[in-house]
Amino acid sequence: MRGVLIGVVGAVAVLGVAAAVAVPEAKEWYDGRHEQTSSYATGKDAKEERESVPRWLPDDAASVEYAMRTTGGERILKATLHDGRLPAQCEPLGGESAPDPEISASWFPSGTASSAKGRCGSYYVALKDHTLYAWQTNDDWVAENRRSGE
Repeated sequence: MRGVLIGVVGAVAVLGVAAAVAVPEAKEWYDGRHEQTSSYATGKDAKEERESVPRWLPDDAASVEYAMRTTGGERILKATLHDGRLPAQCEPLGGESAPDPEISASWFPSGTASSAKGRCGSYYVALKDHTLYAWQTNDDWVAENRRSGE
């Protein structure tokens, strides 16, 4: 009887350790499996390759980084703008505050929402020197799709 008890306790301990390792790994895999990240030399290349890249991104933008969630409208984008100015289609925020991006990437700095300067379509945008940071939330993506479907 004592041998059986020791065996059961040992099996439970092994399963507990395995679960402690496997569950976080599974969660990380599950959370990230619906995210895609791409890099492009120019804005033109990005728009030709991915329909979801915003059309307002200048063709001559360089070093484009783009990440998206495939299960919704969450997007982030980074690009170098040669003239260091927001595209003409962009409008100032006018005192509105920007929400934080809903996805992340190593190339997209945290806290960017606090320096948002405007909106380009459904994207919030911030400009630091010649680097454009843009992000779209799922709610804004849904609203944009509703407007374009009317």
